[in-house]
Amino acid sequence: MDSGYKAGFVSLIGRPNVGKSSLLNAIIGRKVAIISDKPQTTRNRILAVKHLKNAQIIFIDTPGIHFPKHKLNKYMVEVAVRALKEMDVVLFVVDAKEGLTEEDYLVMENLKEIEDKKPIILVLNKIDLTTKQEAERIEKEVASHLNIKDSVCTSAVTGEGLGELIEKILELLPEGMPFYPEDMITDQPESFVIAEIIREKIFNLTRQEIPYSTAVVVERIEDKGNILVIDAYIFVEKKSQKGIIIGKDGKMLKKIGQSAREELERILGSKIYLNLWVKVKEKWRQKDGSLRELGYYLKKE
Repeated sequence: MDSGYKAGFVSLIGRPNVGKSSLLNAIIGRKVAIISDKPQTTRNRILAVKHLKNAQIIFIDTPGIHFPKHKLNKYMVEVAVRALKEMDVVLFVVDAKEGLTEEDYLVMENLKEIEDKKPIILVLNKIDLTTKQEAERIEKEVASHLNIKDSVCTSAVTGEGLGELIEKILELLPEGMPFYPEDMITDQPESFVIAEIIREKIFNLTRQEIPYSTAVVVERIEDKGNILVIDAYIFVEKKSQKGIIIGKDGKMLKKIGQSAREELERILGSKIYLNLWVKVKEKWRQKDGSLRELGYYLKKE
């Protein structure tokens, strides 16, 4: 290993829908986190590794920090807050087009607990949709509330500022050996990736409360040589939601399945046979037992 090699952990934190997952995908150069134009798409911590010649940056994407309404929301916020504790660098991602909201100030409240312990880089994302003057105004407002080390304007769509952001991160990372092998991009198991892709299609194809009321569990993955057979369950909270997910003559469920299958074939490099079933689990977002059963639980610190 060359001397001067750097390796460390970097957390992306911010309110929902500021483009953290899109930013992560653009930095890594491939899709590691699902995306949607709806807020609160990310529910779990996503780890992705950026391999460079003399460095390894381990990014941790987190759910957006927001005012929780359900136990699921509380879990999501706790996932994000916990991710701050072991980081070498924190990226505070703000939507430069929309500006600061109440939830951005909520994020800053959480960041104040670590502002003197961890370097914080302000990332003014979606710069392609606004002006540098507006970005500068937001930066001054954030700097008046929070001790930030630096700031960068970025766009996950055009790629603007991504190289500069990597350079600023590298300046702050400690020297050390790589944590992960060179061929590893994410630590997520195949079943998690499959469930997330199915959930992304539900987010993109359904409206109102439906995507937020759904959870996906992969029951079986069987490799039959020339085809991968996958059985997955979509859980909803009400019988009426089940009807919407299935759709008239099963058309919506077929649409979700086809869209998910096509993307999974690209990601996994295999032919896919995807079986989807829809089940009702009443008020699962409010029940500790149901949340744990569906994979939303935190290990004790």
